[in-house]
Amino acid sequence: MIRFSIGAHRLASGLIAGAVLLFLAASPSHAAAKIQRLVSPGGIEAWFVQDATVPLIAMEYAFSGGAGQDPSGKSGVGNMVASLLDEGSGDLDSKTFHERLERRAIELSFSSTRDYFRGSLRMLKDNKDEAFDLLQMALTSPHFDTADVERIRAQVLSGLRRDSTNPTSLASRKFLEVAFGDHPYGRPGNGTLDSVPKIDVADMKDYVRRVIAKDSLRIAVVGDVDADTLGKLLDKTFGGLPAKASLTPVAEVEATRPPQRAFVPLDVPQTVVTFGGPGIRRYDPNFMAAYVVNHILGGGSSSRLYKEVREKRGLAYSVYESLLWMDRSALFIGNTGTRADRAGETVDAIEKEIRRMAEEGPNQKELDEAKSYLKGSQMLALDTSSKLAQALLQYQLDKLPIDYIEKRNALVDAVTLDDARKVAKQLWDQGLLTVIVGRAPQAAAQPAAAPLKTN
Repeated sequence: MIRFSIGAHRLASGLIAGAVLLFLAASPSHAAAKIQRLVSPGGIEAWFVQDATVPLIAMEYAFSGGAGQDPSGKSGVGNMVASLLDEGSGDLDSKTFHERLERRAIELSFSSTRDYFRGSLRMLKDNKDEAFDLLQMALTSPHFDTADVERIRAQVLSGLRRDSTNPTSLASRKFLEVAFGDHPYGRPGNGTLDSVPKIDVADMKDYVRRVIAKDSLRIAVVGDVDADTLGKLLDKTFGGLPAKASLTPVAEVEATRPPQRAFVPLDVPQTVVTFGGPGIRRYDPNFMAAYVVNHILGGGSSSRLYKEVREKRGLAYSVYESLLWMDRSALFIGNTGTRADRAGETVDAIEKEIRRMAEEGPNQKELDEAKSYLKGSQMLALDTSSKLAQALLQYQLDKLPIDYIEKRNALVDAVTLDDARKVAKQLWDQGLLTVIVGRAPQAAAQPAAAPLKTN
């Protein structure tokens, strides 16, 4: 499964980054760890696992907002903010700030996702005071100096120009546009070649003022630190932030009803196909059944789509399909790449297999194997403090209970064949939204045009 991650300190390309964390439970080294709900003396709350296995501390945190708070016509503001918070703050210019991070081996980064402005901090135990001080400065007194802003803007625009000739990036953007139209979810979170030049320092300062506040803050910490010390560090870092955010409301939205198909011409030898449709919300009682049956359809090299499209027909090197959910909508979404002259055949094969799943659902053997895999693989997943912190933060954002790790396998086990078949029909009975990026059908049988030679 996937979740959007757009505009970390460096541009993230594609739709599918990092969402596998959402369902992973702890590895053997963390499975027995006690997750505490810590409240600092100043009232800052965090989920916390004290782990002295190695002298490291990892913290993940998020504020509600993200790219959904970008002003209309200026998509990419959150992404610019994420890229600039560590480019000088307090009494430190950009060069000095980064020198202090590097000298102490402190890892600090920010990202703007669809619904959240997120941050990550990782350090050696002995460097915790300096690490939290630098984070506090970045959040409360960023410079946004002109030279730094223009340097980051140039980097963002360079990435957007590369994306404009990347078939996977084009397919992802077009798919969101088809699915969500003018809703904030339909806009590119890292901006466009038109919007990014319009973003000014006032936009970024206003974004920080509206989004970075204590009332929507969620924190997860794993590492070699005791609760009393951590509570004081949290107060020092986050205690001075505004009490309440001032967020622009983002409306609930249903993805466009399938079937629909869009074509984006691009003269490349391999055609990219992105497909999907309305999904299932994280709070839906049928979500776990959808998660299990989705693994059967598109979750890896044992999935139906992989067997049909790659193994039986040799149409593509890989094909996947996953669930994607946001705070105000949900999708299922998949992707593959194929030879230009076999794009039509590939789309037909995908549609046929998804239609078969909607009509028949999985069989008992498939269900049993999927449940066994999903339960067994959890123990291999969160083998570091950073991964566990990321997962614990995501559980909070998804409004899951603090003991979700302990309950997850029982929820997987509880999915019945009838549950799986019902949710398969719910998800895939309508057909597909399909975006095809590549050469026009009449040109697909011809070799790609040779590049122009320059002297």
